[in-house]
Amino acid sequence: MKIRIRFWWWVIIGTLLFSLLGVKAQPPSRVHADVMTLVGLGPRVAGTPTIQKARDYLLAEYRESGYVTEVGTFTYPKFLDNGSNLLVNNAQLDGRALVGSRAGKLQAPLIGVPGVGKPDEFAAVNVKNAIAIVRRGEIRFLDKARNAQNAGAVGLVIVNTSSGELAGTLGGEVNIPVFSLSGERGEPLLKKALVSRLEATLNVNTQGGKVTGYNAIAHKPGVTSPRILLGGHYDSVLGSPGANDNASGTAVVLELARRLANTPLANQIWFVAFDGEEDGLHGSKAFVNSASPEFLKGLQAMLNFDMVGVNEKLLVGGTSELTALATKADPKISTFRDTGNSDHQSFTSAGVPAIFFYRGQDPNYHSPNDTQVDPKLLEATVEAANRIIQERLAQN
Repeated sequence: MKIRIRFWWWVIIGTLLFSLLGVKAQPPSRVHADVMTLVGLGPRVAGTPTIQKARDYLLAEYRESGYVTEVGTFTYPKFLDNGSNLLVNNAQLDGRALVGSRAGKLQAPLIGVPGVGKPDEFAAVNVKNAIAIVRRGEIRFLDKARNAQNAGAVGLVIVNTSSGELAGTLGGEVNIPVFSLSGERGEPLLKKALVSRLEATLNVNTQGGKVTGYNAIAHKPGVTSPRILLGGHYDSVLGSPGANDNASGTAVVLELARRLANTPLANQIWFVAFDGEEDGLHGSKAFVNSASPEFLKGLQAMLNFDMVGVNEKLLVGGTSELTALATKADPKISTFRDTGNSDHQSFTSAGVPAIFFYRGQDPNYHSPNDTQVDPKLLEATVEAANRIIQERLAQN
């Protein structure tokens, strides 16, 4: 009994000392909890019930912090894969057509191409009237496909370099079917095709469809002309829970809204979770296209967050005046050559200054393994963005 009394006595003393010193136990990270909630729903593919659950979760969280919410509804054509496969020696290998691939069923030799599908690598083998098979990496899917087509191939198979399915988009027209295999299925086949002649049947079964998307929008009551817009896409690709791409950016925007909720800054900002980014920036395009010229002209900055939960270095790209502001506000931030493949592009195309927060490529990108992010990196992104927001609003 005496030992037990002494134990609790020291617990009480320790608690009082920590209280007097102002030391508080660190609460669980809200921003990380938001990511894991979204991941727990499953892949958030545009047009599915899962992304509607994600939308409802986000809207409820914004309302909890005192914001009014809106849903921006839009439709867009979507490429549908109704079950594509590759048949080799009577064994069927299921995979995916790349978005934008033409449909077709053809039987031809399967020829392995060394490297990643550059023109000189196709020149090293004869793929005329054959189905070429290459590894993912280094160059765009569209370039691989056009190089295969120019070399005379009648079809192309791209093998993922990591586990899981490859969800890719061509982003341009080619006249041959383009199909992808997971690393587990494709790598052994590629090795065989590099050393021996195989006969294969490629079946790319695709069609066009239409999808309804939902942008989740939040702002303080009466705020119709914001000076800053914070955004990130909340959809993911088929088969991927999308922790880093892009529950991370979605959660950062939500956490910034919470932290700013009771400050005057909240009356100058809109917060948007964009849908349909993975299919071609459709949500942000729809938002910009539906906004009035006066609304867009009043925006002094759009901050876009995409893949900010993996890799230590925080990178920014976009409008030069904003990237300069960011590196000045936080010297740990570096700039990178922005190719515009995220939602900020829709705003810069409309003349709105925009900045893109990013932490570089993730080995689990667009795969079933995109399930984890680093809470410290999320918090660091929130802190950096908060400083930049305050700096930008202080300029005018």
